[in-house]
Amino acid sequence: MKTQTVPLNNDFTLPRRSRQGHKGTYGTVLGIGGSRGMAGAVALAGRAALLTGAGLVRLAVPDPILETVAGYSPEPTTIPCPADKAGRFSFDALEPLLAHAENCTALFIGPGLGRSDALNQLVPQFLEKITKPVVVDADALNTLSGHCAALRSRLSCYILTPHAGEFNRLHEKQTPPEDQQEERKSAAWEFARLHGIVLVLKGHETIITDGERLTLNTTGNPGMATGGSGDVLTGMIAGLLAQNVLPVFEAVRLAVHLHGLAGDITAERLGEESVTATAILGAIPNAFLRVKRV
Repeated sequence: MKTQTVPLNNDFTLPRRSRQGHKGTYGTVLGIGGSRGMAGAVALAGRAALLTGAGLVRLAVPDPILETVAGYSPEPTTIPCPADKAGRFSFDALEPLLAHAENCTALFIGPGLGRSDALNQLVPQFLEKITKPVVVDADALNTLSGHCAALRSRLSCYILTPHAGEFNRLHEKQTPPEDQQEERKSAAWEFARLHGIVLVLKGHETIITDGERLTLNTTGNPGMATGGSGDVLTGMIAGLLAQNVLPVFEAVRLAVHLHGLAGDITAERLGEESVTATAILGAIPNAFLRVKRV
């Protein structure tokens, strides 16, 4: 594995916001996800993008769940999209989603998406055609199993955020267990290098690599192994990318660090057993207060 290992330190910095800044200054995130029964996932990710500093967040969701998603938080706008009978995106959503992607700064796709044959076609075709940085998570990752060539179009910058099971399906190999960290690092680095993407392999000491650089995250705790936590991370990465204040790799590193730090703050306050995704959201502002400004 010939790669540069980035030093393990938490000395992150962010530029101070301009007094002349406005919501357009800080970018627009387009979030794509949700389905009947899983509306909360895309809503959590959208809220996380806002709390991470994005100026605007728009959530494209299947029409049957639009009111549910809109009721979660008043700040994001919602975009109704064609749906199938089960309340998931239908293939007819492809062209509207591509049109909306032209009007954002960064986007995420996957939280609460669900699984279907139509989505197995829609997601790879969508990813082949977009030109904005995109965070790919959850069921969007599952649609790429056997179709990772879509990532090599180089039209966009792709950030993939799998847990071990999702990485198994993407990589089409068994991911080494967490007690074999060197082997995990090697597998992650090789996949990122091969596909030209930034990979966030989630777990204890989450691995972040672009195939040239690699680092481990040192924040976070076992209480964060809870439903919705990964959706919050997805939104945080997209929110930082939309602001365009850091290079992509550094923005991803910082988002992962802040996500883990918010989880640590939550665990300190509530105990690890009571950490929830919503509680992590509530701790994001305090996590930002611990980051230096320049």
